Amino acid sequence: MSIMTSRDSFLRFAQPTIDESDVEEVVAVLRSGWLTSGPQIQGFEKEFAAEANAAAALAVSSGTAAMHLALTAMRVAAGSAVITTPLTFCSTAHVIEQVGCRPFFVDVEPETLNLDPFEIRKVLEAGRQDFGAILPVHYGGHPCELDEILDLGRRYNLPVVEDAAHAFGAAFRGTPIGEIGETDQSRAACFSLYATKNITSGEGGVLTGAESVIEEARPWSLHGMSRDSWQRYGPRGSWEYEVLMPGFKYNMSDIQAALGRAQLRRWHSMQQRRTEIASRYSQMLVDIEEVEAPETRKYVTPAWHLYPLRLRLESLTINRAQFIEELRLLNIGTSVHFIPLHLQPYYRDRYQYARGDFPVAVAQFDRLISLPIYPRMTDGDVDDVVSAIRAVIARNRRHQ
Repeated sequence: MSIMTSRDSFLRFAQPTIDESDVEEVVAVLRSGWLTSGPQIQGFEKEFAAEANAAAALAVSSGTAAMHLALTAMRVAAGSAVITTPLTFCSTAHVIEQVGCRPFFVDVEPETLNLDPFEIRKVLEAGRQDFGAILPVHYGGHPCELDEILDLGRRYNLPVVEDAAHAFGAAFRGTPIGEIGETDQSRAACFSLYATKNITSGEGGVLTGAESVIEEARPWSLHGMSRDSWQRYGPRGSWEYEVLMPGFKYNMSDIQAALGRAQLRRWHSMQQRRTEIASRYSQMLVDIEEVEAPETRKYVTPAWHLYPLRLRLESLTINRAQFIEELRLLNIGTSVHFIPLHLQPYYRDRYQYARGDFPVAVAQFDRLISLPIYPRMTDGDVDDVVSAIRAVIARNRRHQ
């Protein structure tokens, strides 16, 4: 197959947005002589909590660690089932397994690809499982139906741990994702600061919640120790400590925190650029009948971590994989989010899932493509992506 490329260089699917202020902050930490958890962590946690309007925050090594700590700190009973979505990254389900629980998948809404509250209600009302928590995912940065999900959590006395890996900067009915008050001890939000996320520390994550939940989680993130390295080796530290529980090595370093703080200072401008790119895509794709742009509900502010395009495959002579390959040959990088977890060998075989068990998730997965969306993209880059999509469709349109 020979396809003329629309670009001279390959447009990567994702790239971090690093500028000189990020470099300066990291270099300052390297020169300070203190690299592990220290004063930068303390500053970052306070600043992140302030931006999310949360009672407290805990900086950790990954978004996965944040979810694991939240389930642990909330003492979700081993052996219970935790409701979550099959349309997510594997870590969402892995942490449920790692606390001795079963991931209990329910289907998603076709519009937003978030957990369907109606499906959650059905399984809770059936009463056939001992449920321990609900773990919704804000897919692509579009908030899930939090009012309904939190109401179900309260009604059935289940903590709600939000996988907010995609959702820093998003809001639901005007409330920032991660805004959790001191009195709400049955809820937590877990953010990822991975290299491709809306703000990054290279690797890293943040857990937000009530002060009591954060302080329960903190020693778990430090090998179960009562003092972190700054409290032991800093200028006012003490070598003495107690081991309170068999904890994990989940702390963030000051190098990562310095980068996170620099990113946090300009997250508004980076978020604005993501929103502009999403708007440009939607405007330019609206007349292409063979694709379906993502839906945004009027009462949410999406973070636009992803721009999930859906193909109308019945209008094309090629499948999704071939569509992606033709875009690649036109120097456009894309991805797919996500392969439903009940199709993955571990979960399929362990729980005897069939492909059709979650029909909405599977039907949407089969036609999903994530387009590049990150602040370093120019308007010309966006135009190139849309031009390539038009070219692939023109070559492969099914004529009636």
